Amino acid sequence: MPIVNQVSPSVVDSEEGVLDGSTAPTTPDGSTAPSSLSFSPVLRPRNVDNVEGESAHLSIKSRNDSRSLSSALLDKTARMPPVRNICCVGAGYVGGPTAAVIAFQNPHIRVTVVDKDEKRIRRWNSHHPPIYEPGLNDIVRMARDGSRECVFLNETSKSDASSAVSDVSTASSECDSQCGGHREGLTTIAARQPNLFFTSEVAKCISEADVVLIAVNTPTKYRGAGAGSATDMTAFEAVTAVVAQHARAGAIIVEKSTVPCRTAQLVQETLAQHRPGVHFEVLSNPEFLAAGTAVKDLLNADRILIGSSPTPSGHRAAAALASVYVSWIPRSRIITTNVFSSELAKLVANSMLAQRISSINSIAAVCEATGADVDEVATAIGADPRIGSKFLKAGIGFGGSCFKKDVLSLVYLAETLNLPEVADYWRCVITMNESARNRFASRAVRCLNNTLVGKKITILGYAFKPDTNDTRESPALEIIRTLVEEGPQEIAIFDPCCIPPQTTEEIGRLLGSDVLNSNGGPVVVYADAYEACDASSAVLITTEFDEFRYSAPSTAPDAALSTLIRPKARLTDPRPFERLEPTESDLLALHTYLLQSSPSMTLSSHNSGMDPKDPLSRFSPMPDCSEDCPDCYLEKTTGTTSYGAGEAYISKGRLDWAKISYHMRMPRWVFDGRGVLDVRGMEKLGFRVESVGRQGRA
Repeated sequence: MPIVNQVSPSVVDSEEGVLDGSTAPTTPDGSTAPSSLSFSPVLRPRNVDNVEGESAHLSIKSRNDSRSLSSALLDKTARMPPVRNICCVGAGYVGGPTAAVIAFQNPHIRVTVVDKDEKRIRRWNSHHPPIYEPGLNDIVRMARDGSRECVFLNETSKSDASSAVSDVSTASSECDSQCGGHREGLTTIAARQPNLFFTSEVAKCISEADVVLIAVNTPTKYRGAGAGSATDMTAFEAVTAVVAQHARAGAIIVEKSTVPCRTAQLVQETLAQHRPGVHFEVLSNPEFLAAGTAVKDLLNADRILIGSSPTPSGHRAAAALASVYVSWIPRSRIITTNVFSSELAKLVANSMLAQRISSINSIAAVCEATGADVDEVATAIGADPRIGSKFLKAGIGFGGSCFKKDVLSLVYLAETLNLPEVADYWRCVITMNESARNRFASRAVRCLNNTLVGKKITILGYAFKPDTNDTRESPALEIIRTLVEEGPQEIAIFDPCCIPPQTTEEIGRLLGSDVLNSNGGPVVVYADAYEACDASSAVLITTEFDEFRYSAPSTAPDAALSTLIRPKARLTDPRPFERLEPTESDLLALHTYLLQSSPSMTLSSHNSGMDPKDPLSRFSPMPDCSEDCPDCYLEKTTGTTSYGAGEAYISKGRLDWAKISYHMRMPRWVFDGRGVLDVRGMEKLGFRVESVGRQGRA
């Protein structure tokens, strides 16, 4: 692998570098910024000035009118400037991971993430990134800090994992004794220079970029025209104006934020207003990431969607962006469309998934009333290949920043297009989702004799899904809001991926500081699940973390172990690599294999000097935090170093439900909102269990 040097910005000032056209966007993420636009109108296409004599209007054309985009992607002779500098505006849940993976897979490209939030930028440049995603920390370290030269044997390891690590740890000394530092089977990976940067210098970095990604937050609007369904474009419009003012001529503007269909026209008009006579190409490149698997989704994307204007320059711009992705994504997975199709596809994808969840939750309500079992119903219908089994798990509804917002955006789009039946259809998806959540909370109150006064209630899970600390639109928050109104003595909250002080601050901000125990309210956030459940009258499971699962032990000898940790698929050694110079994906696969094959390998005497998280000895030292770093102080005072944003969460094993049962108050109610418990097994431990989609006592 070649040594990577920091890439200087390239200037696109030739006619070939001017890429004009239009497009639109994707998912939520980023910072807020002041602006005047706070609604999402249905924009009708208008003609704008031509570039190279080509029509740049955004009406949908047949691709036969110009050279097809697919041809442009495959035509290596097509003239398109190489991408050497990318600026991502927005350092949140989309911008941060997306930029990190692009930089990781393209050592020759300088990738800079900019954000006005100084605190967020500080955390990205420290040991404490602001978000947690499995695998993200390793990728950020490699791209942000660079790497050291490493040596390993390019041969499949012996049967035990410790020998695999020994191959790596002894390879360097072996290499030193060989002619020229190489021998058959030995691979040397050159050091790489940092190419991922985080800064608050927004205008400067935009002005240097060949490609500008816009990945700022686009939440639902809650005031004014369209309140409750329209998309709030405040931050997006503000960033577009800044980009228009500072982007270099010919830069490619890429919309990553999820925005209403036909937003590309707004972008083109904003660019034209601020820079008349200067033309930019606008692409739509929506992301399809799921919280908790964002890195996996980026590294192994099932598709990359790029929308562009139906002009040769639009196709060249799309090909330039595609060249960034083909570093690790097969060309066959790159889907090209016109810009409006790309915009709409993102909204429809999330809306269809949300619809499926609401559909099975509606059936769960029927099951609770009739005595049917929703899991058995789901298994039966999921066996039909036309339906499939995915997204048929009943629960308390979906959360997160995307599903609800995108469904409502589709509702507003239909309303403005005078399609009331379409709007009503999709609005029912949201109605059913809220019904599932409210039905669960009401069921708990009914089982507790319609009063929570003097009782402690425990909530297990605050994030909206497992393996993430993303709490946006979490169903747990609304359940807590409902329970607070019942006047309980205490509402105890535990989440294995959320840091208690941050969770406490968020709940106080969203529900009012008076609900917090420190201000006389009932809400307390715990760092220990057993303390949260101690003396509790009822436990509500609101997030399906593996730690919360329970399966009744069988008579098999290894049954006790099976109740502690869910077995993981055994990884295989990716070596030998076919390429003389393994790709970053190859090296990441080897890194992951060495880490997960034998967690105890780092205790080996052969590796006493190794970083337990760096089996290839490739990481460069992380930047030091300042002496007054608030995150370091938080770790020291709360002891939360084993989870949260900075470190991958390591499960301590499943909860001991027998222990919890012993310390709970009779009659030991447990309300399973995510279907993670063996009901009969729990009843044998003395619990009364109520599950979604099953008839209960209430």
